[in-house]
Amino acid sequence: MKLDFLKKLIIGAAIIYAPLQSMAWGTEGHRVAGQIADSYLTAKARAAIKAILGNESIAISSNWADFIKSDPNYNYLSAWHYVDLDKEYTLPELQDFLNQDTKADAYTKLNFLIAELKKKYLSKENKLLYLRMLIHIVEDVHQPLHVGHTEDKGGNDIKVTWFNNPTNLHSVWDSQLIEFQQLSYTEYTAMINHTTAEQRVGWQKAPISQWIFESSQIANKLYSETKNGDALNGYKYNFEHIATVNEQLLKAGVRLAGILNQIFG
Repeated sequence: MKLDFLKKLIIGAAIIYAPLQSMAWGTEGHRVAGQIADSYLTAKARAAIKAILGNESIAISSNWADFIKSDPNYNYLSAWHYVDLDKEYTLPELQDFLNQDTKADAYTKLNFLIAELKKKYLSKENKLLYLRMLIHIVEDVHQPLHVGHTEDKGGNDIKVTWFNNPTNLHSVWDSQLIEFQQLSYTEYTAMINHTTAEQRVGWQKAPISQWIFESSQIANKLYSETKNGDALNGYKYNFEHIATVNEQLLKAGVRLAGILNQIFG
């Protein structure tokens, strides 16, 4: 009996732990991007979103798609979080690749979710599911390693140490860099959310293929400078990369607001 209980405990822990390994931005990063998005909503979009989410803010809703990975009934959503790019593409090459993409991935599902949420007679249940997923996936594709390589699971298999603690490249970009700032998500948002109208217009005009291209360019640089087993100098790594992290969080939030305003505003 005790052995059976122990087995169940181990399996349960594995189910909970596994989804955390593939989260993009981690809990705080997603909330930062969601909070940024909320600051750029039109009044009409904000009211429509509240009618769907209720008292659940965009910042809090942004992590639902990761938390639900612990429920096997939602396993079919796992591939929606990323796009695998196993070679370096120019922007025209990437756009051609995406135009032919028929897999269930972040690119095809973003287009699906946007189209569905524009429908007037969508059920309440689907509105809630699709809005939560849209919020999350827009943020996901701005984490560079969510457009990483299949062979290393977007950097999850590239083992590194961060301040002498074993981790992986994906996790460093998900959460380690952000947590190193030692700020709450509201403090972090207040620190970086200083965009110009020109920036917002430019970022929101860019198609989804451009978002993915930008992330892939960063991912390629990370792959070129990091190898399995590297001991990262945390202070130096933070100094060299935190500006990129912050810009990607900003772009995610601004672009999410643009999409939500387009759908609901």
